[in-house]
Amino acid sequence: MEQMKPLMTEADTVEKSVERFEYDNTIVRNFGLATLVFGLVGMLVGLIVAFQLVFPVLNFDLPYTTFGRIRPLHTNAIIFAFVGNGIFAGVYYSLQRVCRTRMFSDNLSKIHFWGWQLIILSAAITLPLGITTSKEYAELEWPIDIAIALIWVVFGINLLGTIIKRREKHIYVAAWFYIATFVTVAILHIFNSFELPVTFFKSYSAYAGVQDALVQWWYGHNAVAFFLTTPFLGMMYYFLPKMANRPVYSYKLSILHFWTLIFLYIWAGPHHLLYTSLPDWVQSLGVVFSVMLIAPSWGGMINGLLTLRGAWDRVREDVILKFMVVSLTAYGMATFEGPMLSLKNVNAIAHFTDWIVAHVHVGALGFNGFMLFAIAYWLVPRLYSTTLYSKSLASVHFWLGTLGILFYAIPMYWAGFTQGLMWKEFTPEGVLRYPNFLETVTRVIPLYAARGVGGTFYLAGFIVMLYNLLKTAQQGSFLANEATEATVYKNVSHKGEHWHKVFENRPILMMITSLVVVSIGGLVQIIPTLLIKSNIPTIASVQPYTPLELEGRDLYIKEGCNNCHSQMIRPFRSETERYGEYSKSGEYVYDHPFLWGSKRTGPDLMREGGKYPNSWHYFHMRESTSMSPGSIMPNYGWLHENELDITNTQDKMKAMQTLGVPYTAMRISNAPAELKEQAQAIADNLKAEKIEVKSDREIIALIAYLQRMGTDIKK
Repeated sequence: MEQMKPLMTEADTVEKSVERFEYDNTIVRNFGLATLVFGLVGMLVGLIVAFQLVFPVLNFDLPYTTFGRIRPLHTNAIIFAFVGNGIFAGVYYSLQRVCRTRMFSDNLSKIHFWGWQLIILSAAITLPLGITTSKEYAELEWPIDIAIALIWVVFGINLLGTIIKRREKHIYVAAWFYIATFVTVAILHIFNSFELPVTFFKSYSAYAGVQDALVQWWYGHNAVAFFLTTPFLGMMYYFLPKMANRPVYSYKLSILHFWTLIFLYIWAGPHHLLYTSLPDWVQSLGVVFSVMLIAPSWGGMINGLLTLRGAWDRVREDVILKFMVVSLTAYGMATFEGPMLSLKNVNAIAHFTDWIVAHVHVGALGFNGFMLFAIAYWLVPRLYSTTLYSKSLASVHFWLGTLGILFYAIPMYWAGFTQGLMWKEFTPEGVLRYPNFLETVTRVIPLYAARGVGGTFYLAGFIVMLYNLLKTAQQGSFLANEATEATVYKNVSHKGEHWHKVFENRPILMMITSLVVVSIGGLVQIIPTLLIKSNIPTIASVQPYTPLELEGRDLYIKEGCNNCHSQMIRPFRSETERYGEYSKSGEYVYDHPFLWGSKRTGPDLMREGGKYPNSWHYFHMRESTSMSPGSIMPNYGWLHENELDITNTQDKMKAMQTLGVPYTAMRISNAPAELKEQAQAIADNLKAEKIEVKSDREIIALIAYLQRMGTDIKK
């Protein structure tokens, strides 16, 4: 087994001294406690969301509890509250020890902790209220985006300051991944969050249509890469050797793993947009680099698993190592499946289906969840100077969690295969075998129920862990400041060191090099798409939304309709037969933000305009099953009662004008009159069908938007 050479010897040094100091365990405990609390909340909301697709009554006919509003609450709670706090707990514990120093600033640690919790609280309030940008994993509005950037900078200063003042000369591999995480997440968040505020709770994306889609999925894919992956790999490199009491299998493999992973990952975002209106050359780059990603991803998995070589007897006995083995195995499965799903022929079947949901949750439940569980079981006894309360309960948690993953993932794979094949099947006569989208929905409801059972198992195991850790803490005594000492060598001179020590000795150089490496792919893909107009050809018949349609679109975003409906018809006969003419890039030039969606729980709505009369939409939104028997869509009765707020309509149009939408000053000044005229026409049309509704209700604006969708190219 390859091991790192000793970093220093007596012969190499001129002077050495012993320094005594204390590690800050309080910040680790605080982030760890937040991890457990928000893990419980996020999983409970996820379970409700899962069962809403089985029992629509669980939407409760309330605006704050519909699937469209609380589904992003679930994803944000899991990603940023549960996983995010878990990352910070692991980073703050491991970084102090690999650097052999206390954190750079206790005050910055506290600001980071409380700032992050306030951000999470803000998300928990705003998302159920329908205050959202609609962008996947980036739904939070502009004031919260600014707060995230500021708190992230606080974290970065504390991180880099700690590394700079370290007592250990060389920077350990875990810290490489932490540095790359800080740099890349900062770039992704800031670049994707360029938006023009309209009010304190409303903004429009600076990008439109195809450009917005590319930037969003450059962010969305790499948020998975650099928030849900690289910090976990850093923690794996620290905690796994500690848990197994063995050195990392290969130092050279860790170097290769790190640099190739951060270089390749950033290119892969376009594989979320295959067969869409995105320029084909960008799609092809995304496919190529996605396939290459399997090499560094599996290199990291292998480095982790082979660290346990010779310790498999311990794995059979030690439940913490079992969690780690399953975590790394899930990582390997997810990072094999990701490149496979990026192949166009596979993506043609899998995209928009529950196959993607299964893929994502293998990573989230298996890789992220199980690693955090392992770290919690290993860390809490050390923070409280005791032993784990019950290894038997930990084993119960392990099997409940494992069963939960299986009962979750397998039905979702099954549902995904079913959806993909049913959507594409034709009869011998050449017509769609299942023309009614609801036929695929009702077919997979039992699988949604099975998924809910899996989620229940997983949550039950988590609750068992909470009890076990609580009892562990109660039987011990918290060690807030852990006294330790380190031998510090001065004037060290090494000969024949590995070339990579140049980076390991210079954290700023490593940060700058990481920045350059991760920027290349994004710049190559995004700059031409944003700056070269020929990449996004315009269509003369495509016009800006009317004031009423713009308000209706904002209601569509507010209710989270894009969580279930796509607005992207791919150039497949199965889709054009079902939905209509395939989507063109020029149709989206005034869409701030884009609303292509990533999942079809309901049918695509790109060509919804004119397909049904106004009365159909009126009744469908009031009670979906009245128009679509068997529908699992929530009811939106409040839209028929709420008065449409038009106080900011002109400000919205001015913001759009600033972003390049060709609204004239005269049209903006006449917006209230134009809006009321169109609204009255829709109300009169409904009245002719014996439906009495005031023209100033929200439902009127939503109908106006739905009836506009996809109609421009028909003119």
